[in-house]
This record gives sequence, structure tokens and C-alpha cells, in this order.
Amino acid sequence: MDATKATPHDVVFLFDCDNTLLDNDHVLADLRAHMMREFGEENSARYWEIFEALRGELGYADYLGALQRYRREHPRDTRLLLMSSFLIDYPFANRLYPGALDAIRHLGTRGPTVILSDGDVVFQPRKIARSGLWEEVEGRVLIYIHKELMLDQVMECYPARHYVMVDDKLRILAAMKRSWRERLTTVFPRQGHYAFDPEAVSSNPAADVSVERIGELADVDIDWLISRQV
Repeated sequence: MDATKATPHDVVFLFDCDNTLLDNDHVLADLRAHMMREFGEENSARYWEIFEALRGELGYADYLGALQRYRREHPRDTRLLLMSSFLIDYPFANRLYPGALDAIRHLGTRGPTVILSDGDVVFQPRKIARSGLWEEVEGRVLIYIHKELMLDQVMECYPARHYVMVDDKLRILAAMKRSWRERLTTVFPRQGHYAFDPEAVSSNPAADVSVERIGELADVDIDWLISRQV
């Protein structure tokens, strides 16, 4: 069935992944500790330099891409091959925030729940699948480089009269609000380092709804949530 011709839902609930449903800061801390143990301080620091430079180029975090670039500088370091296994086999389900699945299930009683995430086409889908989020939303997963620029595609895939977007980045919420205006309710969970970055908070407007943790949405009045507009 052509999604563009589908009858719009009353509401579709969109969830970011990293630091919204899944504690990605914890994942990064584990990755940094692993690299220090396996490769030492100097090599670990070099990997993160490459990682940040690549993120600046691409606009999203590409852990495996940074690993490929690192390997060019250390072609004889066979230990590096185990680094990809650490990332691919990481137990992401253990890093879901408490109540994350309950929040998805609760809001899902009113309309479709969709993962709307930025990221690469290999590691990000793997993360979403291994965490159990892919199955939880029944495969309704959209991954872009800059999701706030892809809202037309989001509407084509999941047409709705109203949307609710849950994201730990006020910048993303503000950009989506400028496009969808009263058609969108923005929800800001104060989780992860972006949510507590003073510059990021002060330079963007407040979300329609703020919560201290994602699990609070498991008990929220859905009618109230949908109607909230700053």
C-alpha cells in the first residue's frame, strides 16, 4: 500500500534513540574504557580525534567509519579488528533507560510509535535492533543524517494529523517545531549530556513538555500531552 495515500492517523509518536530511549553516554563510557584497556591512552586519544573530525564532516557519529580511518594509520595492529566486534556485539538492551519500553507501549495505545534517529546505515540500525527497540515499534524505524531536514519523508511514511516528537536535543525539537508548528508537540527528556549543555539549553526555545526521565511518559495523560503547546 502506498503510504502517501494512506488515511492519516490522528497522532504519531516519534522517538529519538540516543540519550532519549537508550543511555548512549553510558555506551560511550564503556567504549572509551575498552579502548584504553586494549590500545592505551595515546591510541585511544587518536581514535577519538578522528571520530570528532569525522562527525564534523558527516554531521552524525560514525564509530565504524572512524575505526576505518584509524586503521589506515595502524595497518599492522590486529587488535583493532576486535574493536568492531565490541561495537557490533555490545549489549545495548542493558542500556535502555528505565521505563523506556513502558513509555513506548503507553503512547502506542493511542497511535503508531516510530523511532526517528540520526546515524549511519550500519551501526545505528544494529544498535536499535539489539536494544529491542526495532521489535518494540514493529519495524517502524527511520534513520537519516539530519532528520529535521527529512520531515516530508516522515509525513509520507507515517501520515498523521498531529505528531509528538520526543528528543533529548532542544535544537532538533526547535527545528521541527518551526516546520510543523501547532501540528507538533515537542517533548524534552532531560537526559544525557546534550540536555544539560548550558549553551544548547539557553540558545533554543523550551519544548512544549519537559520531563526528567523518559519513564515519566509511561504514566502521562495522553490527551494532555497531545494538547500541550508553548
